[in-house]
Amino acid sequence: MPNLKTTLDKVYRDRSAEHLANDPLSFCHRFQAPEDQEVAGLIASCFAYGNVKIIKRNLQDIFSEMGSSPRHYVERFDPAKGKRTFSGFKHRFNDGRDLCGLLLAAQIMVREAGTIQGWLLRFHDEAQEDVTETLSGFSASMKELDLGAVFGRGGVPADSYFPFFFPSPASGSACKRLCMYLRWMVRPADGIDLGIWTGIAPSRLVIPVDAHIQRICTFLGLTTRKQADWRMAREITTRLRELDPEDPVKYDFPICHLGISEGCDGKNRATCRNCAITGLCAQGKK
Repeated sequence: MPNLKTTLDKVYRDRSAEHLANDPLSFCHRFQAPEDQEVAGLIASCFAYGNVKIIKRNLQDIFSEMGSSPRHYVERFDPAKGKRTFSGFKHRFNDGRDLCGLLLAAQIMVREAGTIQGWLLRFHDEAQEDVTETLSGFSASMKELDLGAVFGRGGVPADSYFPFFFPSPASGSACKRLCMYLRWMVRPADGIDLGIWTGIAPSRLVIPVDAHIQRICTFLGLTTRKQADWRMAREITTRLRELDPEDPVKYDFPICHLGISEGCDGKNRATCRNCAITGLCAQGKK
């Protein structure tokens, strides 16, 4: 039987530009400056849910408006003008008002902490096993911001899905999009991830669990849990840490794209014939 580490290391090496082009992370690669990449990453990751074609289409609309520098755009962001500009925007649960709330939140973080990383590091402790407390603190802080310029004096209204951008491990959420954002920023630059944040060690990251990661990691025996929650994310990460203690989440992008780009849906056995993990996968051995 193939060795799990050998197999996953090969899947990692076989990542391609085509995979990246089919991923929201590709929008960050449009910019060279780290201060632009971290702002682009926050926006791209927040809207990275649902159908990938729709995600890319809606992100294209956002970044076309933001121009050559997302950092400069949020620094100069005018909520009143933004609400007019994005009045027709819609991405599943979130609308233009939520997007403007996100842009204002980015503006506040940049203004008060210099960078989004600087803001997030207020809640990070490298002595902790992973980023559980980091994300809990970060998400709580987002919900305490004064976003009245977008939402009005009463704060974020009950019918807004702005809080959906910032789930928390404290509530048990897998926090897929926030974990993905951290992966993009923190992991060493390897042609996929950017490696522009240095305040968090890659060993502290937790894998972003979406439907693809949940399904394929279950097939690989990396989790025994049924619910895609924070406990599953930590369980999978613990198993991957046995393969690479310093960089366990390196396997997220290649595993995920077995589903996104390579067509693994857990049902069509035809895709198993040429799949890189067939020899280890419970589905492929049926």
